[in-house]
Amino acid sequence: MGCPFFMHKVDIAAGTWLLPPMAQNPTAANWASIGLLGLVWGGTFMVVSLALRDYGPLTVACARTTLGAAALTLLMRVMGRRFPTGDLQLWSYLAAIGLLSTAMPFFLLSWGQQYVPSAFAGISMAALPLFVLPLAHVFADEPLTLRRSIGVIVGFVGAAVLIGPGVVSATGDRAGLGQLACVGAALSYAVAAILTRRCPPIDPIVLSTVTLVVGSVVLLPAMLLMEGVPVWASQTTGFAILFLGLFPTALAALLRVHVIRSAGPVFMTLVNYQVPLWSMAFGALILSEALPMRFFIALALIMTGLAVSQWGSLMRLFGRG
Repeated sequence: MGCPFFMHKVDIAAGTWLLPPMAQNPTAANWASIGLLGLVWGGTFMVVSLALRDYGPLTVACARTTLGAAALTLLMRVMGRRFPTGDLQLWSYLAAIGLLSTAMPFFLLSWGQQYVPSAFAGISMAALPLFVLPLAHVFADEPLTLRRSIGVIVGFVGAAVLIGPGVVSATGDRAGLGQLACVGAALSYAVAAILTRRCPPIDPIVLSTVTLVVGSVVLLPAMLLMEGVPVWASQTTGFAILFLGLFPTALAALLRVHVIRSAGPVFMTLVNYQVPLWSMAFGALILSEALPMRFFIALALIMTGLAVSQWGSLMRLFGRG
């Protein structure tokens, strides 16, 4: 990864980059990397819940973008890469992608997790590829085939089961709004994936860094205005804030690029099947969250829809296509 490489296409279903041809046979290191990514991203929702014990949702979201942006900017300098200059079209895409892939979903998830279990947030992220597919059919060059359509319908039924019938409560309970915020975060990520597909070619490390910088620029003044300057509250919540910025945001971005370059974007989609499982496990075992039966039913439907929509790619990945 010592020389620059550029994004040629985006795998819409995974929200990841298709890079110049590289080795596509997953190694033991690739499997370990994909397992670590699933673990880190799946544990993120639990860590957000911990951070929210002492910090507001804007502070939690801002910490993720600001610490992540600082870490990746430092890495860019070490690698000799520079921010793009002079291309207004490119910067318009980067601004929109940064808003929709960092600032908005990070805040929505943090706000929503004040009122819903972390497991709910993790399961809602599993529906992300299912949101992307119909959007890609309309706004990109990814046709929505019959199989993909069936997968999307099954997955959306799962999302409806996950939210449940009481999403709009007449009693003023904010749980329903928290659920919508988490699902809204998945939709925001999906729109960002479409914009990334249409974005002019750019180094993926630079793209990750710039989008976090954009998120920080948006969230920092909002945090200072609404929640003030954060202070170190406790070891648990303080380290939770540091973890969110450095691991699932910065380090995981680098690991994702490495996996895609060495094993391919289809292999990267396997992380989608791990994240909700880890989020449920951490929520139940560490946070003692209750897991109602509808969570399991919703997860089964969403995962089935995801598998159906990606069936051809999965079979090719495992050598059966």
